Amino acid sequence: MKAVLKTTNPVLLNFAANVLAQEGVEHAIFDENASIMDGSMGFLPRRLMVLDEDFAKAERLLKAAVPEAFT
Repeated sequence: MKAVLKTTNPVLLNFAANVLAQEGVEHAIFDENASIMDGSMGFLPRRLMVLDEDFAKAERLLKAAVPEAFT
């Protein structure tokens, strides 16, 4: 699996996951509960993971949907 997006923004993360789900790209969110370690302050980025073979498609979809996340 590869991280297609890393962010501390939960709204962006949920939107990106929804974009992938609508296009049938299987994904998983890693580190979602890691904020417990930093006192729930949101310092640690969460990772949106996809299968290696879906990475190019997922990246293309997310760059079109949320280009500001890739600048």
